[in-house]
Amino acid sequence: MPDAARLAEINAQIAVIRENLLELTEQAAARSGAADEDLAAARIAGQEARLASLIKQRDTLSKA
Repeated sequence: MPDAARLAEINAQIAVIRENLLELTEQAAARSGAADEDLAAARIAGQEARLASLIKQRDTLSKA
């Protein structure tokens, strides 16, 4: 049986990161300029990497 508390924590973190990605995407669309775009792209990439890691952890726990 997977650790329900850990799964709940991971799911909560996934929800927060998905919300962050939506906000970052909206902010990037509202701004212009190369420096702003580079910063937004870096932040989005970081959040996407964290999201992928959390999903992998969740999937591993779910299979346990």
